[in-house]
Amino acid sequence: MEFLSQLIDTVDQNPDSILVMRQQTEQRLSSHQHDKAQLLLVYGGIAYLQTEEKDFYIPSNHYIWIPKKYPHNLMFNSQDLYIINIYFPGEKESGFYDELGIYPVSKLLSEMLSFSEKWQGDYDKGSFEFEFLSMLKKVLSKENLKKFSIQLPTTDDQRLNTITDSLRMRLHENLTLEDTARLSGMSVRSLTRLFQGKLHITFIQYIKMLRIIRAMELIKTTDLNMTEIAYEVGYSNISAFSNNFLQLTNMRPSEFKISS
Repeated sequence: MEFLSQLIDTVDQNPDSILVMRQQTEQRLSSHQHDKAQLLLVYGGIAYLQTEEKDFYIPSNHYIWIPKKYPHNLMFNSQDLYIINIYFPGEKESGFYDELGIYPVSKLLSEMLSFSEKWQGDYDKGSFEFEFLSMLKKVLSKENLKKFSIQLPTTDDQRLNTITDSLRMRLHENLTLEDTARLSGMSVRSLTRLFQGKLHITFIQYIKMLRIIRAMELIKTTDLNMTEIAYEVGYSNISAFSNNFLQLTNMRPSEFKISS
């Protein structure tokens, strides 16, 4: 908790500056928030950002924009994960900057980050670094990129968490609503209502996201080919796997492998 307080103090101690931090400082911290907005860029792995409502999955070469005073907690399971955090003064803004969202790092943004790759620390208004980073921030909303859409809802309902934990362990099986309800001692109607009432998502949608999330992890951490990964996460049809992966990540599995 002392380190967390020190981090928040470091981020917010100069309200008008832009702060660049390249260390992996937030990966094991409890939920916290800043007076500044945060641009968090991920390279080399998959980061997991928890909020009160959802778990967000941020793949390599993507970034997440976190509005000011937005409670969050970052985690990861990859040793080669590299993170860049840029904290911006908490100005009143609407639209893009008022919403949490995950987007791919464009060629333009990548070039701007490459130009500033040695920058670290506080930069005050009037400095070249401040003006450059302010322009980088403005670029984000002008690119009109499609949001990365894997956002797994969470709940404090222990009965449902027991069910979802079991599903995570059995993704390679043919998971159906009927069988899951029977194994849980519930009716299909009750289980359907539980998912929709607590997670605001259908059983099928939840399973689809779990499978693609697991596939992302396997692509990053194993040497399995795409057919093997598809079977490992419960797909018997490689085309269906590829199409669902595209639907949720805006990339084919082969494209994700290259970007990782």
